[in-house]
Amino acid sequence: MDDNLIYGRNAVTELLKSGRSINKILFAEGQLDGSAQKIFALAKTAGVVVEFLRREKLDKLCDGKHQGVAAFVAAADYSTVEEILSLAESRNEQPFVILLDELEDPQNFGAILRTAEAVGVHGVIIPKRRNVRLNATVFKTSAGAAEYVKVAPVTNVAQTLKHLRSVGLTIVGADMNAEVDFMHADLSGAIVLVVGNEGKGMRRLTRENCDLLVKIPMVGKINSLNASAAAAVLMYEIFRRRF
Repeated sequence: MDDNLIYGRNAVTELLKSGRSINKILFAEGQLDGSAQKIFALAKTAGVVVEFLRREKLDKLCDGKHQGVAAFVAAADYSTVEEILSLAESRNEQPFVILLDELEDPQNFGAILRTAEAVGVHGVIIPKRRNVRLNATVFKTSAGAAEYVKVAPVTNVAQTLKHLRSVGLTIVGADMNAEVDFMHADLSGAIVLVVGNEGKGMRRLTRENCDLLVKIPMVGKINSLNASAAAAVLMYEIFRRRF
């Protein structure tokens, strides 16, 4: 059973009241009654992602002790986009932000957080849905960096990018098909570096909201890098330009 899984109606209710960061709350299909309905309402008010599962699947996750409700607790607390920007301001630094667009592999996420912490990234933004969250694997792979790098889940990536542009950040997307080599791109100033899904890359709307697309040139037979490796190359280049 997952160490980050809390189950039972009272336990999940208290978890919601505590204000701890929650990745997702699971409900057994057909059991949204009584206290489960109250938990559902609390979750929606708190903006927590909810999912309905077949009873037998939830039984398997929780050894049958769930009373129709379970929750995955985040391995570290989440932040907000405004908290990320405030951190940069408090350090008197140009914001340096990473946005992950539907990244799926927790090891990639953990490795990106580890590099982000090393180069002074102010925070990482992720979609609330269809993106790996702060779980035990991410925390372990990050070598503890998940405790120090602010991670902000957002409902709408495109709107978030528009907001960041409106406050002066340049949106730079990593795209293997881009025309501009990252070594010849302007990567100075306040930047959001966007890294897409491991297989599909950035979504169309995300790409359309980038100010600049950059590629990493390669001369070998393999035509792409692992998402965390590509992110590391670009993060260090942005870090180098900041000094």
